[in-house]
Amino acid sequence: MRSLRELWAKIQYNIQRVMDSDPAATSVWMVIWTYPHMTALFWHFFAHRLYKAGWPTLARRVALHSRHVTGIEIHPGATIGKGLFIDHGMGVVIGETAIVGDNVTLFHQVTLGGMSSQKVKRHPTIENEVLIGTGTKILGDITIGARTKIGCNLVIKHDIPEDMVIFETDPENMYVRKPRRNSKAPTKAEKKLPEDYIEYYI
Repeated sequence: MRSLRELWAKIQYNIQRVMDSDPAATSVWMVIWTYPHMTALFWHFFAHRLYKAGWPTLARRVALHSRHVTGIEIHPGATIGKGLFIDHGMGVVIGETAIVGDNVTLFHQVTLGGMSSQKVKRHPTIENEVLIGTGTKILGDITIGARTKIGCNLVIKHDIPEDMVIFETDPENMYVRKPRRNSKAPTKAEKKLPEDYIEYYI
């Protein structure tokens, strides 16, 4: 009963998140019946619990069914926070050791992929309120800081600090930090970014 209450609470939260985020969502029933990520998250809820309980093959079979129905592949080992909104959804892949925070938005064809064949943490950690644009690949055991917005068709293989905006016009190299009141702009060393990154402040 506790698990069912938890599931219902997550469904309610995710429905409201879509209603608040997508002007095309005109009713609760529309969100439930026509938004594929709602179905994918519903099945992931059960697949993840099977996976944690030591039933990986059955968990993978549930995830496979979800992928067939929705076009969204979420490994049952992935940890998904509340309010994940996968807009359109088709072609999204979330790997086994990925961690996705609360109120994250992913567009279609986003990959949270691995960079290692070892049984280690090899997929990204996406912190709260991150937005990732269409076709972008986030690869490896890296962290995307909270509230960061990433454009389309990029390949990201380095940690990204919080509150960044990454444009699609120059993959991996163009960063814009939102202004902070009463504080000087941090240096590259303070942000721990590679020296060849180009940064613009607005």
